[in-house]
This record gives sequence, C-alpha cells and structure tokens, in this order.
Amino acid sequence: MKRAIALVAVPALAFALAACGDSGDKDASDPSPLSASATAQGMVEQKPHNEQDVMFAQMMIPHHRQAVEMAGLAPSRASSAQVKALAADIEKAQAPEIAKMTGWLEDWGAPAAMSGMHHDMPGIMSEKDMTSLKDLKGTAFDKAFLQMMIKHHQGAVTMARTEDRSGQNPDAKALATSIVRTQSAEIAKMRGLLK
Repeated sequence: MKRAIALVAVPALAFALAACGDSGDKDASDPSPLSASATAQGMVEQKPHNEQDVMFAQMMIPHHRQAVEMAGLAPSRASSAQVKALAADIEKAQAPEIAKMTGWLEDWGAPAAMSGMHHDMPGIMSEKDMTSLKDLKGTAFDKAFLQMMIKHHQGAVTMARTEDRSGQNPDAKALATSIVRTQSAEIAKMRGLLK
C-alpha cells in the first residue's frame, strides 16, 4: 500500500514541479513592469533638440562668461556694497549655467562656441568697454558697471526669448525662461541702484 501511494505521489510531485517550472519560465520571458521601465529608460538617450537650442547654448556661454568676468571686477573696484552683492549673485548664478550649457553641447556633438559671432551678440561688451571698466574704481566703477550690466542683461533676455519661442529642448527652454525671469528682475534692481 505504501508503495502504491509512493508511485502515485511521485508522478504527481513531478507534475507539480513541472507546472511551477513552466510558470516561472513564462514569467521570466515576459517583461515585468520593472524590466519594461528599464528598457524604456534605456531607449531614451537624450531629449530632442534643434539648431536654435545649439545656437542658444553656443552664444549664451561666451555671453555669460563676459558677465562673470565683469562681476569678478566688483570686489576690488566697487564702492557700493549693493553692487558687490549683485555682482556676487550674478557670478553665482551664471557660472553653473555655463557648465550646464557646455554639457548640452557635448551631448549634442556640437562645438562649444560660435566662431566669429562673439561681437554680434546682443548686449555684448567690446574689448574697449571691458578695458574702460577695468580702469575704473569707486562710484565711477559702480555707475559704469550698472549701465553696462543692464545692457548686457537686456541682450541675454533677448536671446533667451528667442530660445523660448523657437527652441525644442525642454531643458534649454527652461533655462531660457529662468534667464528672462532672473535677469529682468536684476535689470529693475540695477536701474533702482542707478537712481
């Protein structure tokens, strides 16, 4: 009797194990939500971009670099604590944006700067302007810095609005929106300081 039970039990156990194995194999071949998600993430290599996005980054990088250079003059030349604080804010905001845009251009396989367009950018200062600013100190520096930075910021806002209208990359467009907002506020502040 015991032998008969064992003979019946063994095939039943084998069938049960085979059924479990089949179920496991089926689950392994079907993508789980996690593996489907991972596959979907792997397929998204980078966000879309167009020529306007590339031009925006290529032009805004040297534009920002000049603003950072101008801001770097303030600690040793400005007399106004408000001008020094504003310059520090500009440098703190724009240096990381330069790194961000440089990374985009690398990801997009585009060159880092637009050759021959540096002097055609809205609001960009000439070498003569920069030399003149470097030669000033005290209240004369404060006034010239504010006037030049207002013009510089207006140029950046113009370029950012073009990106917002014609760009495609969501990150570049978000940065453009941020530039319009922050630099417009700084323009208003600088105009107040000039009064």
